[in-house]
Amino acid sequence: MITLNKTLAPMLMASFFVISCSQPAEQTAESTGTAPGPGQSAVVDEISQPNIVQVAIGSKDHTTLVTAVKAAELVDVLSNAGPFTVFAPVNAAFDALPAGTVEELLKPENKGKLQDILQHHVAVAVYKIENFYDGQVLGMVDGNNVTFSVKDGKVMIGDANIVASVPASNGIIHVIDKVILP
Repeated sequence: MITLNKTLAPMLMASFFVISCSQPAEQTAESTGTAPGPGQSAVVDEISQPNIVQVAIGSKDHTTLVTAVKAAELVDVLSNAGPFTVFAPVNAAFDALPAGTVEELLKPENKGKLQDILQHHVAVAVYKIENFYDGQVLGMVDGNNVTFSVKDGKVMIGDANIVASVPASNGIIHVIDKVILP
């Protein structure tokens, strides 16, 4: 059995520390001049339950929402672990906005506005339909609040009806019939 005296042990530990700290640093994207790889949305997993973005992409009723999420560069954020509750307007909800609104918001120079609107449709946590109650106020990712009303078993967020709920691996999607504005 090898024993180290009280003087030698700290010196050896200090030597290992100095040696490990003086090794060349790993190359990073910044040091090599290359861009980082794709984010969470690029992960291919055909076994697990789909995440919020994958569910939306698979819905023919949410093509406008998917286009907006892509334009706002929020795909990776909503593909992450969450948990998120997303209130997802159907295509008809976007069609009901004043003419030209969606096209204007999809322009690169309006990305910030689009992000604000989309983030007003997201809460951090999973809120199932049975969790909502009349008069409930909930903070959204954009920093603003929304108010719920529940009457005769029907749940509304602002003036939008929740018409369906779909679980996802990183949260839940509540399908709504109107776009809710901050």
